[in-house]
Amino acid sequence: KAEAEAKAKAEAEAEAAKAAEEAADDWEDEDWETAEVKTVAPEEPEKAKEEAKAASDEGSDEDASGDSDSESGSESGSGSDSDSGSDDSDSDSDSDSDDDYSDTDSDDYSTDSEEEREERIAEARAAREAREAKQRKLKSADRLRSPICCILGHVDTGKTKILDKIRNTNVQDGEAGGITQQIGATFMPHEALEEKAADCLEGEPLKIPGLLVIDTPGHESFSNLRSRGSGLCDIAVLVVDIMHGLEQQTIESINLLKMRKTPFVVALNKCDRIFDWEAVPNGSFRKSLKGQKEHAQLEFEKRKDAAFLALAEQGLNAALYWENPDSRRYVNVVPTSAITGEGIPDLLYMLSHLTYKMLGEKLWYSPALQCTVLEVKTIEGLGTTCDVILVNGRIKEGDTVVVCGLQGAIVTQVRAVLTPHPMKEMRVKGSYQHHKQIEGAIGVKLAANNLESALAGTQLYVLGSQDSEEELRDTVENEMSSVLEGVDKTADGVCVQASTLGSLEALLEFLGSDDVQIPVCGVNIGPISKKDVMRASMMATRGLPEFAVILAFDIEVKKDARELAKEMGVRIMTADIIYHLFDQFSAYMKEVKAQKKKETLRDAAFPCVLRILPSCVFTRKDPIVVGVDVIDGIARIGTPICVPSQGQITLGRIASIEREHKAVDRATRGQSVAMKIEPTNPTESSRMYGRHFDHTDDLVSLITRKSIDLLKEHFVDEMDKESWRLVVKLKKLYEIV
Repeated sequence: KAEAEAKAKAEAEAEAAKAAEEAADDWEDEDWETAEVKTVAPEEPEKAKEEAKAASDEGSDEDASGDSDSESGSESGSGSDSDSGSDDSDSDSDSDSDDDYSDTDSDDYSTDSEEEREERIAEARAAREAREAKQRKLKSADRLRSPICCILGHVDTGKTKILDKIRNTNVQDGEAGGITQQIGATFMPHEALEEKAADCLEGEPLKIPGLLVIDTPGHESFSNLRSRGSGLCDIAVLVVDIMHGLEQQTIESINLLKMRKTPFVVALNKCDRIFDWEAVPNGSFRKSLKGQKEHAQLEFEKRKDAAFLALAEQGLNAALYWENPDSRRYVNVVPTSAITGEGIPDLLYMLSHLTYKMLGEKLWYSPALQCTVLEVKTIEGLGTTCDVILVNGRIKEGDTVVVCGLQGAIVTQVRAVLTPHPMKEMRVKGSYQHHKQIEGAIGVKLAANNLESALAGTQLYVLGSQDSEEELRDTVENEMSSVLEGVDKTADGVCVQASTLGSLEALLEFLGSDDVQIPVCGVNIGPISKKDVMRASMMATRGLPEFAVILAFDIEVKKDARELAKEMGVRIMTADIIYHLFDQFSAYMKEVKAQKKKETLRDAAFPCVLRILPSCVFTRKDPIVVGVDVIDGIARIGTPICVPSQGQITLGRIASIEREHKAVDRATRGQSVAMKIEPTNPTESSRMYGRHFDHTDDLVSLITRKSIDLLKEHFVDEMDKESWRLVVKLKKLYEIV
């Protein structure tokens, strides 16, 4: 029996040894990436044996820890064996291994680990970009995508109205203040384009599959959103008000289009406002113009020539589209009316014709994904969704996508791919069409989990079988960090929050412009929470309560956050239009400034030199009431007065001033006024005109170092150069450092 047991034991040991060897061979044969493998230094196993032996000699506590270490090691080993076929699991186990060694290894080793990670990401990025370049080579002229069009221009030129006329909808009424605040997208299919442009086509077939229009905001404060929109678009429509010509934001848009080398068409809008214009609803403008009265045609020519001259001043040659000798040298101008619909067929015809003629290979469909997040919304029945512009490539249900979020990269799975019905704008709620998969170019709504904090304006990536999740995470996070790095969180200033990354960038750019210059110390995206209020309240602890302010653009404020703000003295300013925020903050700062002036006025002594009129001494003592000429500076109520020629004796403060029998709060150089000087202490009460001073002695304001500093801080706008020169003289007189 004993022999049988020994034999069985020997066989079991032999099988275990054989299995261990096979496992080791499998491990060695595995195609490990050298950058991801963590090897143990040769001396470490012996060192570990010595430590284990010492631990076993010392006691059971150390034995227990040793056992747990070996168990964790065996678990790690079995995990790597069972998951050896998975690249993701390998990278996970490697990262765990890195964490284990980071506690015990040297700083140099930690640095190497970070370098390895960066190298690994760089390799994965290079591989992905190479695959995308290969996919782009598969483009063919046989298959075109819909061109993407942007609408740019000055505020109130009629950008959204033009789109409304094309769609026969009215999104404009839903826009805050009539200014477009978020990027909207509208897809117009081939059939709709042909129908709308029928007046101009004259039987000529359209060759593009459709037109995707992004309605970007036209206000200058949204230059960043426009930058994103212009980055997406193939052709642009620059809307110009024929009654006003080129305006500030129009010129800015021209420069933006020039910089990006984007072809564009000028829509000379509001032609219906020309005197005695007879509208031809939804007709071709060229035909409509021929039917106008002579004086209406002459006024149109006059205003058109003025617009052309303004365009020429910006370095652009312009011509009416039907008179254009060369579309590459002259900008096409299409007169329109968003109210009557005149010129809309002409505009659609030109967009369709020019994109096909000028864009060439740019319109060839590419399987390489190009997708931008426009907006994140919560839709009843769908949960959190994000609107995206899919330019090239395809997205299908079940795809794993990577997008930038507030707290870092978001990796999630697409539950539904939805599109609005053709000719409807994506910002307007309505029923959606469901798709198993969809290809660009089109506006798409994606339903997926964990999209609440996804950032609008960032790129969306699909995680393919050959892609590295780590590399895509790093890529999308770099977009967010590039914005946040521009804010100095240690500086003094207000906190800023917005609904999207693009809005935040636009707001920061606006606040930092030369005309505004509002300092910012913190930023965030999304609804205001208690945490945001507490961060803003830190300004009060720094002694700057006027900056305990949150500027909230197009976001909600949670109830508990509003209550906490009231309790902590934090001012929350909300607005749907960026300029309203500036107006609110400006009014608030005026209040703060006025309050500070009021509080410091008594200590801020304005410089003045007064000469007593001997014939106008009304009261000689307590109070002293005399008539004076203001020789220099500004005499204000509350200013302390002294007599330097009599040993700098003080008389009190100016209590009131009268000029021509009317009470005033100040008297300036060259004026003659009556003045009452009230004493502030018993010594000053004893001062008497004729005994301590007389009309030969000048009365001078008593300034101090503190009063000069207060003038500099709060009253600069009330001081002129002559007054500052007098301050310099009085500093020497009173020996102020």
